[in-house]
Amino acid sequence: MRRRSFVSGLAGTAAGLGLAGTAHPATASPATAPGWSAVPVPDARPGARLYGVAAAGPDLAWAVGVEGLGGTGDGTAVALRWDGAAWSRTDLGALASAGPLTAVTAAGARTAWAVGAGGLLLTWDGTTWQRTPYPGQGGAGTTVTDVVATCDGRAWAGGRHDGRAGLLHWDGRRWRWCAPLPDATAPTPGHIHVTPRGEVWVYGEVIARWDGAWTVLPHNPGVRSTVSGLLPVAHDDIWLTGYGYGVGGPPGKPPGVVLEHWNGTEWTWVKAPYSVGLLSSISGDARGRPDRITGWDFWDQKRSHYLRWDGAAWVSERGPEMPETALMTDLTRIPGTAGYWSVGTTSFYAGTTARMHIERHG
Repeated sequence: MRRRSFVSGLAGTAAGLGLAGTAHPATASPATAPGWSAVPVPDARPGARLYGVAAAGPDLAWAVGVEGLGGTGDGTAVALRWDGAAWSRTDLGALASAGPLTAVTAAGARTAWAVGAGGLLLTWDGTTWQRTPYPGQGGAGTTVTDVVATCDGRAWAGGRHDGRAGLLHWDGRRWRWCAPLPDATAPTPGHIHVTPRGEVWVYGEVIARWDGAWTVLPHNPGVRSTVSGLLPVAHDDIWLTGYGYGVGGPPGKPPGVVLEHWNGTEWTWVKAPYSVGLLSSISGDARGRPDRITGWDFWDQKRSHYLRWDGAAWVSERGPEMPETALMTDLTRIPGTAGYWSVGTTSFYAGTTARMHIERHG
C-alpha cells in the first residue's frame, strides 16, 4: 500500500462532496524564508499522485507515485529525484508498467529502496532502478507493503509471507523473513517505522514492535477507521494518526480526524486543531521526538494543513494557497536541516484532474 489505498479510499468522498480541482497546481519556487511553499514538479500524464517521499540530505530526495490513473486502471509508476536544485524523473523502464510505486526510503546517495503494487521491491544502484528478489516473491500469500532503510546499510520491509503477517530484513547482503506475528490471523501491516534507536515497528490494522520477538500493542481503530501514521517516541509515549468515518452517515460524508496517544497502558484520544478531515503522516525530529503531522482540513481544502508540536500541544501550520485541492499523503524530514518535504496530489479523483504536488518547509 503505503499511501495508495489511503488516497484511493477517499474517491467516494470526493464524488459525494464535489471536491475535485481542475486547475494546474501552483509552480512557485521554494520560499527563501521559513515556511511551506509549493515546488515545481516534472510533467506527468493526468491522473497523477505521489504516495511516498524520502530524503537522504538537502541535495538528495526521492518521491514515488503513479500517473495515468483512472477508471479501473492501475496507471504507471513514477519515481522522482531531487538533486538540490530541481525534481526530475528517473527512468523506470519496463518496471513503470507494473503499477504504482507506493513507498520509498533512502539512506545515502547510492542506497534507496521502493515498494510497488503487487509486492514489487526495487533498489536504486546509483544509476537505475532494479527489481530486487526476496524469499517468496510472486507467490500466493507473500507480499511487501512498505520499506525503511537505516544508516547502517540495513533495511526492513513490512508485509506477508506464506499467509502470515511479518517483517522482511535486509542485512546488507540478502533479504530474510523474520518470525511471523504470533497471531496467525493478524492482518498484513500496511506500514513500517524504525526509530533513531533502531526499534522496528509495523502498524496499520495491527501495531507491533520487533526486537527478535514480537510485542503487540492492543488497539481498536474503530469502525471504518484507518491508521496512517505511528511515531514511537518511547514505549510509553507513542503517537498515532489516521481518519475515520464512523457508523452510518449520508453518502459522501467527510472523514473525521484520528489522533491518539499511548501512555504505556492505554490509548487516549487527543484533540487536534481541526476535526473534520484527516491526518495522513507523522514524522519526528532527528531524535525521534514529535515534530510534524500532515493532513487535510475539510473546511479549507485548497491549503495543506500541517500540525506542529510546540512542546505541549499540536498547533496548526498552513501550506500555500492552491487553485484546487491540496491533499498531502506523506512527509519526511530533510536530514541535516530543520526542513521537510511533503508530497501528494491535487484531486481526490483518480482521473484527469489529479496531478502531482510537492511542498517544502524551510
